[in-house]
Amino acid sequence: MEANVQYPEVADTTSNNAVAALEGSQIGTQPLLPPATQANTRWEQIGVQISDFLANLPDNTIKFFIEYNRQIINVVLIITAIVALKVVLAILDAINDIPLVYPTFELIGIVYTTWFVFRYLIKASTRQELAAELQSIRNEITGS
Repeated sequence: MEANVQYPEVADTTSNNAVAALEGSQIGTQPLLPPATQANTRWEQIGVQISDFLANLPDNTIKFFIEYNRQIINVVLIITAIVALKVVLAILDAINDIPLVYPTFELIGIVYTTWFVFRYLIKASTRQELAAELQSIRNEITGS
């Protein structure tokens, strides 16, 4: 019981007999691939652009920071203020969770408000003193 196995014929590629890929076409008229020595120009252009970008990255970064210095500082200050506010609120929330701290802070606030009202707001002379103090602080801030 021998099996009849048929092996495919191997084509001889070393011979000079050229076979046309498409029937009825001439050998010289078929499209040819570009020579293997030429690189793919699109990929080469992309590579050149990437290498130029990376080569000029430090200069471009410095120019960007010089041109937008104030805006960058403003954005950083705003982000810092938001983060600081969130941290302060988290700390105050944690402190308020401690027993007896919340009522103590509330009592201190009531006492200070009462003292401020009696010290500055009841008499006209002390109100003028407070207004003069606020005006001097305003002048220090504005520089006038």
